[in-house]
Formats: sequence, C-alpha cells, structure tokens
Amino acid sequence: MIRPDDTAFITALVKASGTSFYHGMKILAPERRDAMYAIYAFCRIVDDIADEEGRDFPTKQAELQGWRERISALYGQGIADCPVTRALLSVIQDYQPRQEDFIAIIDGMEMDAGAPIIAPDLAFLDLYCDRVASAVGRLSVRVFGDASPAADEVAHALGRGLQLTNILRDVAEDAARGRIYLPAEHLAAAGVPADPARILDAPGLARACGAVAAMAEQNFSRAHAAMASCDAKAMRPARMMEASYRPLLAQLRRRHFDYRRGRVSLPKWRKLWLAAQLLVG
Repeated sequence: MIRPDDTAFITALVKASGTSFYHGMKILAPERRDAMYAIYAFCRIVDDIADEEGRDFPTKQAELQGWRERISALYGQGIADCPVTRALLSVIQDYQPRQEDFIAIIDGMEMDAGAPIIAPDLAFLDLYCDRVASAVGRLSVRVFGDASPAADEVAHALGRGLQLTNILRDVAEDAARGRIYLPAEHLAAAGVPADPARILDAPGLARACGAVAAMAEQNFSRAHAAMASCDAKAMRPARMMEASYRPLLAQLRRRHFDYRRGRVSLPKWRKLWLAAQLLVG
C-alpha cells in the first residue's frame, strides 16, 4: 500500500495536471485509484522532460536515462528515492506490472524529445503509439484487476485507438509546433505535403485524416471485442475511455477534419452520463 504522504504528493501532482484523469479514476477502489495516480505521475514527469522547451536533446536523454535507472532499481533492489518511486514500488509489489512497459514509456518519450517528428512512416508511428499509449494500457489493466492475455490485447488495441485519436484531434496544434504525426504513406496518397506550415491548407488533408481515423476505429473495435473475454468490472475504466474517445472521431468526421473550427471535445454532460452508466453497469 502507498504511504499516505506519498499518496498526497502524487494526488496533488495529478490534480494539478488539469486533465480529466483525476476525476475519471475515481470510479476505482481507493487503492487501485492511488496506484493509477502513481503511474500517471510517472508518465507526467517523463513526458514533461521530453516536452520541456529550451533544453537540448542530450540533457533530456540524460534525465530520461536517470528514470530508466530508477525503474531498474525498483525491480532489481527495491530501491526508491522519491515519493513517485516509492509509490511505484508499492504498485509493483501489489499488481506486478512489467518492467519493460515502464521502459517502453520512457523510450516513447525519448522519441519525442529530439528533432520534431514529421510524417513518420506507419511502422514508426505504430511503435510510437505502442510506447506512449499501449504500454500505459498494459500497466493499467493490471491495476484495474485483469492481467490476462485478453486484457493485454485490450491495452494493445485501445492504446493505439486513443493515441491515433489524439493525433487527429491535435493536427493544428502539432503543426503550430512544427510537428506532423500523420503517417507519410497516407499523406502521400492524399497529395498532402509533409510540411507543418502547409498541411492545414492542403485539399487532401481530410482524406489523409480519414485513413488514420479508419485505423483508430479498427483498433477500438479490436479492443471492444477483446473486452468480452476480460473481467467486466476490471474493464470499466477501459470502456469509459473507449466511450469517451470514439465520439471524438465522429465529430472530426462530421467536420470533414476542418481544423479551422477549433479542437473537438466531449461535452461535460456526456462525460457525466458515461461515468454514471459505467458506475451502475
């Protein structure tokens, strides 16, 4: 069990992030919720290292390597040196998440820490999605209460569906930062230049985005099918994430991926309705 002072620390970190994760995980029992907060805190820290402006790549690499060493020390010697690693040590002892999934997340953050990603090929994009999203899912399903191969399949597919949806939702914001996460193959097929300064005005952008949306939908369908073989209660958070993200794809399609209309989001009433449905079902 996580120490009360460490619980307070990681809860404050999660709450301060300003995302829906803090409230979303309240559907879990307190000990599982705190474990998820610990995993989120770890992800937030390594993501912040990768995203920090004004720091060179070698400095970021060194800090990320420091976190690889911390994870290794947790598994090898049970050594923890801060509130987050102490909390993670409890998570490891209680739920047996795999070390390689923590390392995969760090590796994914490192992919984002260097030169901006611009139009990766499909293989690179799949690896990126696995590291920054599906690996988080593999850690999470164990905390949710299901470590079966079917639960790993949920993590594999749902993580990709969620990340591809995030990529589609953030095309304009990413272009403003000099990045394009849409795959080179789909951009080329639609005649879209792999240029952040020109991508939003490209006539074929909706076609390229539609191809990525189809990839996301295929993964959501795979995840949904795999959930049928999992512990139903353990899959509640995963079902909530699927139910929250699939409508975003529908919104983007209805807009024909016109990013001049702003960023799509789920209305607050819809989020509350989803939470209520999952709590009773």
